[in-house]
Amino acid sequence: MSTQVKVKRRSKLVAEELTDLIVDSIQEIKGKNIVKLDLRLLEDAPTDFFIICEGTSTTQVKGISDNIQRRLKETGLLASNVEGERNALWICLDYFTVVVHVFYPETRHFYELEDLWGDATITEYGSL
Repeated sequence: MSTQVKVKRRSKLVAEELTDLIVDSIQEIKGKNIVKLDLRLLEDAPTDFFIICEGTSTTQVKGISDNIQRRLKETGLLASNVEGERNALWICLDYFTVVVHVFYPETRHFYELEDLWGDATITEYGSL
């Protein structure tokens, strides 16, 4: 995997390394419309970063989530909480400083998280 992000194996990744690894994990499974919201400068933000993406089917949504969890587990990180795996319309992975939202497209459109946190600094990533 030539696009795989190299991360030094240690107990704690800095938030930027973590977000890079998560984005790479999403791109590896061909996730679409990937954005990173930097919430660090916002008052009352629930975390430092949101990473939001979508899969074109519930199978792909679950596959993206599984790949993120597998890759982060290799570095020693486990999500503190995982929600939504059963229906796979919106899977939320909580890594404390980074929360990942993997959506089915219609569900993402309905909740419009990017609009709710519109004051955040937004980085868009290309789909592979």
